[in-house]
Amino acid sequence: MILATNWTTAWLMTGMGIGVVFAILVLLVLILQIFSLVAAGNDKKTALVKTVSKDNGEEHPLLSEYKDDMAAVATTLYLYFNNTHDEESGVLTIHMSEHSAWHAELNAAL
Repeated sequence: MILATNWTTAWLMTGMGIGVVFAILVLLVLILQIFSLVAAGNDKKTALVKTVSKDNGEEHPLLSEYKDDMAAVATTLYLYFNNTHDEESGVLTIHMSEHSAWHAELNAAL
């Protein structure tokens, strides 16, 4: 069996398989590099918008996006520091039943 093998074709197929795998890996790396460049370009634009300040009294565009989040955090901090949060008893109550619902069919047969 070993002597009947065409080694030239076997090595050629092995080389082509390895070559295809490495070509795909190189292609994936290039695609990821392109995506990172595009994302870095968008980050620069966002950073540029963040650094621009308005002197005419208008609200900053990024600040207006987070008004709801800031209001929620402020309300939470206010309630926490003024002790207006709910008091919990810290007692865990578990009511054990003889049979649970998933076991009801089996219990009906007994």
